Amino acid sequence: MRCYVFPGQGTQKKGMGRSLFARFPDLRDRADRVLGYSIEELCLDNPERRLAETAYAQPAIYVVNALHWAAAQEDLPPADFFAGHSLGEYSALFAAGAFDFETGLTLVRRRGELMSQVSGGAMAAVVGVSERIVEETLKRHDATGVVIANYNAPEQFVLSGSREELARLRPVFEKTEGVRGFVPVRVSGPFHAPAMAPAAARFREVLASVDVGELRTPVISNVTGRPFGPDAREVRDLLAEQIAKPVRWTDCIGYLRDAGVSAFTELGESKVLTSLIDRITAAEEPAPDPRRDLDPRQDLDPRRDLIERIKREVLQPEIGDEALGFADDASFRQLGLNSIIYVRLARRAGKVFGVPLKPDVIFQHRSCAALADHLLTRDDLDGAAAAPEAPPAPLREYQDERVTALLRDCANGSLSVDRTVEAIRALA
Repeated sequence: MRCYVFPGQGTQKKGMGRSLFARFPDLRDRADRVLGYSIEELCLDNPERRLAETAYAQPAIYVVNALHWAAAQEDLPPADFFAGHSLGEYSALFAAGAFDFETGLTLVRRRGELMSQVSGGAMAAVVGVSERIVEETLKRHDATGVVIANYNAPEQFVLSGSREELARLRPVFEKTEGVRGFVPVRVSGPFHAPAMAPAAARFREVLASVDVGELRTPVISNVTGRPFGPDAREVRDLLAEQIAKPVRWTDCIGYLRDAGVSAFTELGESKVLTSLIDRITAAEEPAPDPRRDLDPRQDLDPRRDLIERIKREVLQPEIGDEALGFADDASFRQLGLNSIIYVRLARRAGKVFGVPLKPDVIFQHRSCAALADHLLTRDDLDGAAAAPEAPPAPLREYQDERVTALLRDCANGSLSVDRTVEAIRALA
């Protein structure tokens, strides 16, 4: 099963969405009408460093996440679940059909405005130690008003509180055994903490007038670590609570893993959530039992193995060594492939994995990870590479080298017979 995840505040940067604004001009124009300013200019030029301000950063991230979602609908297979980290939860709910693009952007803009009005606070990530050690350290040093705001991974927690208290605690944590970092987060307030309660109360009034539609795909709540229920009132309540309550990202991913999700794809301008998910899933894996004498082949991840073989045996022969470093979830569209190459990829993949594959399969699963997921659902998948075919019989060398080249492409499957005939006729 597959889940698409959306990042939240802190991932904003100058140039975000550069490749997508021209591709989806309708979304860009609709965002401009809601916001009253150019979202493309904000994201690409960052005038007056406004992306550092919550009131501007939150709408910018929501819009860019929506652009990535629009691209995913064209390039990637459907998701079984959605999830978003903090602000990213609005992108997940939009993708699931809870509200339309404009309604979501209007909510996010107002949310950002209300949260930006709570001043004097900050956030910082503590990396390398357990929740117990973080809590004990806060208690031992009488950390007034500082709480865990984000449970991001088993050994990564974000603290929220006053700037003065976090500054006082920084050397304390840096000297704590096991701590690998105390990293300020790029936000302008003590988010997901009791100090945000006034903003949450005012935002609840905003949400009261919003119609929430039925979710077409389950979305996991940051507050509960479980799916939102069907009651629109519950959705509104949890969105209001989320402002002042911690983000339980580890619980969200744990639930999704238990539900059978094995493929997570981050849609946005960062890979922050991808890294967190890797840490969470790595912590879930049991340590190897030295008493077991297993065939090492049993420890292979079939999906990982398929992805690597797709890169090495399907993509690399067509596009070169660039394929080996190609991101698992990146769309083949980024490679600028034409329809002929898609046909050749389908034929090559069919030979490599011993299954019949039409070009439509490549069009519908346009990434290494998506194609691997498709192959894993096939009950006719041959685990080993198909035996190499016998070399074709030597072709008669024609006087016209162009004709010879076309015939060779036809013989090795690069061109169909019809296209070959058309090309030869064009040379006449």
